[in-house]
Formats: sequence, structure tokens, C-alpha cells
Amino acid sequence: MMRLKIGLLMVGLLVAGVASAEVCTTQSQMTGGEREALVTAARGLAAKVQAGDVAGLRAATAAEYAKDFGGIGEVVSSTAAHVKGGTLKVEQVYVLDGTELKRAADGSVPDAQFFCSLNKTSAEADFIISGLAPGRYGFAMMDVPDGAAPWRLSFLLRQDQGQWVMAGFYPKPLMAAGHDGLWYWTQARLMTAQKEHWNAWLYYQQAESLLRPANFIQSTHLEKLKAEETAAAPPALSEGVSAESPLVVKGPDGVEYRFTALGVDDSLGNDKVDITAHLKLEQVGDAATAKKHNLDAMTALLTAYPELRKPFHGVWMIAEAPGQNPFATEEAMSQIH
Repeated sequence: MMRLKIGLLMVGLLVAGVASAEVCTTQSQMTGGEREALVTAARGLAAKVQAGDVAGLRAATAAEYAKDFGGIGEVVSSTAAHVKGGTLKVEQVYVLDGTELKRAADGSVPDAQFFCSLNKTSAEADFIISGLAPGRYGFAMMDVPDGAAPWRLSFLLRQDQGQWVMAGFYPKPLMAAGHDGLWYWTQARLMTAQKEHWNAWLYYQQAESLLRPANFIQSTHLEKLKAEETAAAPPALSEGVSAESPLVVKGPDGVEYRFTALGVDDSLGNDKVDITAHLKLEQVGDAATAKKHNLDAMTALLTAYPELRKPFHGVWMIAEAPGQNPFATEEAMSQIH
């Protein structure tokens, strides 16, 4: 089965609309003591992740998030296997001052937006966080370049009674199939120039996944990448692909296949990433029937868009039907005819 995507957002921290901007302080604007306190706290959290110390991490988490810590244990364990014994390198730290956030009459809080100008240039890193309680926060990115593979451990911290505690954890790999995000971005541009729009669109997705530290972060560079991705999208995806607007492909067998999502996956650790496709069905059926249907859908997709065969290892097909468990299979390109 595909590995669980672990871009974890802890309770209530999702991208949404924004209210008035709060105050951001980048590391170059911090006092030495301010930066050192934030770095020390983040390094301590990262060390607990490396050690697989779930209990210690929970004890260092803000109380309202520590109450429901169920899913975090699995994430910490799976992440620890990748970063154990690696050197922790501080990539970036920010202070996000949301002390002036005001709760509404019903107790809810507006979405917080922090604009962070980088090195007094026009470049920005922006944080848009929904449901953020008033307070003083920090965001720290800790890279582990020499683990089993390069990873980044990012933390949202909150200052409680003068101490930095964890309010969110966002681990992710920095490479896929042996290449980093900038490599995929460069390849996507080359593919666009060669009119390989399907390949380019998927490589842009891989680049964005590797380069974005957390879902609620935007930046000048990521906006540029996203604009290029949108411009490179094939005409068939001009309105996107979703359950409401599926990509409909007719196979050599005359059957229509409805795809509700397309993406990329590196769970098998091959020399190339896989395509992922979600297939909408009325019934999944038994295992043998579902496997054949998945293979037929792969054939239909590659027959319609043969350029996809070249830069990918294979295809993950995830068949989904209402009220049933998804059925996922993976085949190498050489096995899809």
C-alpha cells in the first residue's frame, strides 16, 4: 500500500481566508537571545522526534493539542526511521506575533496572516493559519541532510509562560527518487518547452510538494511555481480534476474511466516517481475484479496520454466507491500494455 502522506496539521490549523495581517519577525531581525531561545526549543523537539520519544514530545506540546495526541505517535515513529542519527541543521526561524488577534463574540478567532519580508527584498514568505488562538508563535525549519535521506522537520511553536511549546509538527522528505524540488521544477520547465504538458504538470506538483514546508505557507517563489504549473496544465485539465469534475478517458476496450485526482508518489523508492490516479467506481468488486479494472484503467490513461510512460516508474491506481474501502494497486510501466 502507499505510504501515508505525512504533511501533518495538528488540530484546527488549516489554510482558509485571511483577516488583517499580524507581525512577522524573520531571523535576521531577531535579537541573538530571541533567536537562540527559539532555535533551542525547536532543536529539542527535533531531537525527540529523532529518538522516537512520543511521550517527551507530548509533554513539550501546548496543552490543548497534547490532549488528542493519537495520530502523532505513528507520524513520529515513521519519521524517526528516516532522521535517526542525522545532524540537525537550522534552516529558518520566524516569530509570528498574533497577540493582537481578537476572538469573535461566539469565541471563534479570525484567520491569521503573517507577511514576512525576506532580507529587505520584494521576496516574501507568508503564513495563513486558520483558527489560531491569540498568542506569540514561532515557526522553525530543521533540516536533517545526512539521515537515511534528506528530511525537514518543521514546527509551529507557541510561547506559554515564557517557554516555547509545540503547536504543530510538519515533517517531510526533501527529495523524491533521488532529486530535490528545484530539479523537478527545472525538469517541468523543460517538459513544458517540449510540449509535454502532462509530464510537466505532474512534475510541478512534485516540485511544490518538496519545496513547501507546510500547507499554510506561501512564498514569492511558490507563487511563481504555481503560476507556471497552471499555465502548463493540459487543456483537459483547464478546470482541474476532482470528484465533481473528473477526467474522463475512454479505454481501448470502449469503457469510460473517471479519474478524480492525479498526482505523484515516491513510496516505493524507485529511480523514478510513480503517477497516482484515483478512479471513481460504483462498486469496487472482489480483489481479482478490482485488480483487473485498475490495470485496464492504467492502460486507458497511458493510451490516451502516452507521454506519461517516459519520466515515471509506473502507476498507482486507487479505485474508490461510496461506502467501500479503496483498492490500490501499482504496476511498472513495462507491465501496462
